[in-house]
Amino acid sequence: MLGVLCFMSRFEKSLVLIRGKLRLAALFTLVTGAFFLLPACADKPTLLRVGTNIWPGYECLYLARSLGQYDPARIRLVEYPSASAVIRAYRNGAIEAAAVTMDEALLLVEQRQAGVMTLIMDVSEGADVIMAKPGIGSIAELKGKKVGVETGALGAYMLTRALNYKKMSLYDIHVVPLEHNEHERAYLEGKVDALVTFEPVTTRLKKAGGRILFDSAMIPEEIVDVLVVRQEVLEEQNESVLSLFQGWFYALEYLKKNPKDAAKRMAARENISPEELLQLLKGIRFPDINENLVMLSGEDPSFRKTVGMLSDIMYTNKILFYRMDPNPLVTSSVIEQMVE
Repeated sequence: MLGVLCFMSRFEKSLVLIRGKLRLAALFTLVTGAFFLLPACADKPTLLRVGTNIWPGYECLYLARSLGQYDPARIRLVEYPSASAVIRAYRNGAIEAAAVTMDEALLLVEQRQAGVMTLIMDVSEGADVIMAKPGIGSIAELKGKKVGVETGALGAYMLTRALNYKKMSLYDIHVVPLEHNEHERAYLEGKVDALVTFEPVTTRLKKAGGRILFDSAMIPEEIVDVLVVRQEVLEEQNESVLSLFQGWFYALEYLKKNPKDAAKRMAARENISPEELLQLLKGIRFPDINENLVMLSGEDPSFRKTVGMLSDIMYTNKILFYRMDPNPLVTSSVIEQMVE
């Protein structure tokens, strides 16, 4: 564009005839008109990028894609090696939506990353764990031991809650920061004595003798996965967001009616067998569209109370710098559109 305008300036100097000036004026109007139109076209979002890490609770997004529910020109699923990487991508604007745990959603809000919880994807009922080497039989026995944990995400919360049960703190153990994709190798190579991890790593490490000391079933309704979407995206890409949700619920129904085929499609990404996948899914609950409506709309105040309670726990344990009001952080607007 700059080259065109420079060319126009030189050309204008060579025009002495009125006819030439009129042509120049017409061309200048055309060029500048296009110039002012370009930013609006360039800024208008056309692709909804959704970030996830490897976790069975997110697999129905990929199941929906494999079943042809998502137009690749409108929706792109972006897989990251860890939850921390998903958070970084969202914070840096590389994605418009992120599948995260509720505590991670609160951390994003604290970092002034505009977004709201729009979908309750799953509730962990035993699929998130603290797993130790053989010979370590309790949380209390972790004292002085090396514990691998993804410190910027769910792991820090899980570990804090487990230690609190035994009136212990992070000062009683040696924290080894690890991204989720490093968990299995660190455990097998003896770099840690225990791990704060989740499926499918849990299933694989059980075969290596790993023992579960603590799981999410012991803190019911606290480990919840949600979809966080930027507020402006809800308005600018409403149809794409609706399509994303429709595909999600379609996949949930497909999983219920065709579990064997769904498991075959989903297990490869998790690097486990279809049978193992179906077994571990017993530790995950998937709220349907009606439960989502009730929980997100506030008709059942328990969800917002849980968000508030989680905020208080994270603040008390210095994971958050301040307590948060849950009401502005949750919206049922997309779900309401679906049930109209």
